[in-house]
This record gives sequence, C-alpha cells and structure tokens, in this order.
Amino acid sequence: MKRIGKTPPPKRLVGCELIALAARDPAAFVETCEQRYHDRLDAVAQKALEAGVQIIMLTGPSAAGKTTTAHKLADRIAAAGVRSAVMSLDDFFVGEGRYPKQPDGSDDYECVEALDLPVLRGCLRSLAETGVCDAPVFSFLQQRPTGETHRIDARGGIAIVEGLHAFNPALAVDELPDGTALHLYAGLREEYAGPTGARRLATRDIRLARRLTRDFLFRGHDADFTLRLWPHVCESEDKYIKAFKSRADLVLDTSFSYEVCLWEHYTQQMHATAHAARLRELCARFADFVPLPGAVVPADSMLREFIGPKDASNSQK
Repeated sequence: MKRIGKTPPPKRLVGCELIALAARDPAAFVETCEQRYHDRLDAVAQKALEAGVQIIMLTGPSAAGKTTTAHKLADRIAAAGVRSAVMSLDDFFVGEGRYPKQPDGSDDYECVEALDLPVLRGCLRSLAETGVCDAPVFSFLQQRPTGETHRIDARGGIAIVEGLHAFNPALAVDELPDGTALHLYAGLREEYAGPTGARRLATRDIRLARRLTRDFLFRGHDADFTLRLWPHVCESEDKYIKAFKSRADLVLDTSFSYEVCLWEHYTQQMHATAHAARLRELCARFADFVPLPGAVVPADSMLREFIGPKDASNSQK
C-alpha cells in the first residue's frame, strides 16, 4: 500500500461563523459529524481488508482517540465477518526499577526503551505467523508487569496494535514479511478560526482540552497537573510520533467539528494556580464558539472517551 510520504492531507480551517450556523440545529450538526467519523472509519477498515494485512500498527498523539478508535475499528472489521483483536503497547512497559533514566535522574516513561522490546517483537512475529500471541499484562497501579498474560487471537483476521511507538522502527515491524502490516495514523485534521478569520484553536488546543477533561473527571488530576506535563507530552510527540509520521499508509481524521462547542463548559469547571493564566487563555479561546451541552454527544461517540458515559441524571453529560 502506498504511504502518504512527508505530505499528509492539509488541515482544515473552519470559521466560528460556520460553526454557529451549524449549531442552530444541534442534533443535525452532531449527527453529521459523527457520521463523517464513522464513514472515515469504514473506509480504513475496507482498505485494510482489501490489503490483506495481518496487523494494523496504529499511532497518534495524546488525546487523539487512539484507544477508542482501535476498538471501533476492530468492531468494523468484525462486522465484515473477519476476526479482529486489539493489543495495547501500554502492556509492554518494563516497569518500575527498569525504566531508562532522563538526564535529571527521573524515569523516562516515553522513550521506546521503556517497553520490553524483545517480548514485544516476539508477540508481533507470532501475530504475523499465527495470528495469535500471549501479551503481558501491566499494572499501572503497581507500576510493573503482573506476570500474567492475555491471549490476543486474530487468527485469519487482523490484529490492531495501538500505542505511542507503533511506528517506531525499533519494533522491527519492517522485518516481518512484506504485506503483513499497515501503518495507520490517527489525528485531528481540523482547526478553528475566530471572528477575525485568524486561527484561534489549533489541533493541540483541542487535544489539550480533551486531556484536561479526562484527567479532571476520571483520573483525579487537577488542571495544574495536566498543564505542567503538557509541554513534555508535546515534546515526546514530536520526538516519537512526528519523527516517524511519514511511515503512515493511511491517516484517519479523529476531528468532530461540533466538539469545539463543548470544551468551554468543561474547562470552566477546572481550577489552576501555577498555570491559571494558561487555563484562562484556553477557556477564552473556546468562548468564541457557541456552546453546546455534553448531553448532545451520543452514547457511542468516540468523544465519550473524554467526557464519560451518557448519564440521564446529568444534562451536561
């Protein structure tokens, strides 16, 4: 399959006036955006099936929706009558006491050597040869492998391997037989202009809002925690994802035009001290767009990864 090379499809710039016009009919706006995502997902599934690959290597930046997209893609493949399974690279972390060190002596969780590469390579070879592997199970609570394994069974079908380093040559995917693997990049391809027509929100701003919301609602982290780490997250993306982005065979757009109307509500609930100015500035950018409540997000939307399940008792959810 032909790779996209160094020139991926250009990002779209959508004006706030167009968003406001579409938001006059929230139900239709949301339905259109969700259908476009599903159509893009169907197209990727079809191309993977036509290519006859055994493995899809899926990567993308933080809060691009990699994990949910991987499972939705597996569902699409299964719906076509082909077995599919998802394997997360997060289960291959070496664990506390074995992580490489950063210059300041702290553990480096982001580098590819933080993964158990010999075990991972063995699993990829097994998936290519038999469609089956026994992947390790990693406990984030204990910060170490549990010693247990779980069966990844994609015999006669496609295994989807998702994670930060899915495109990294250190995984030795290129050493597998030709036609074994397809590289899929998942990322946002839409940015937003304010009243002046100038870009007001970049894709990284949207992803930051997604991550802030998920961390705040479900991971017990305040805005200061997420904003403090964000520069390091972006640095790691540049080093470990963008550096290998040209390896992509396909690009999947995980943007939803209507989500720009959601994040003001969620970010306004947050509090920051050390990074209060950055949080206020982000909230102000979203204030340029007509607000919509979280309740408009369908129960099965990929965006539910960040705002949580639909709750009839909470109109904002």
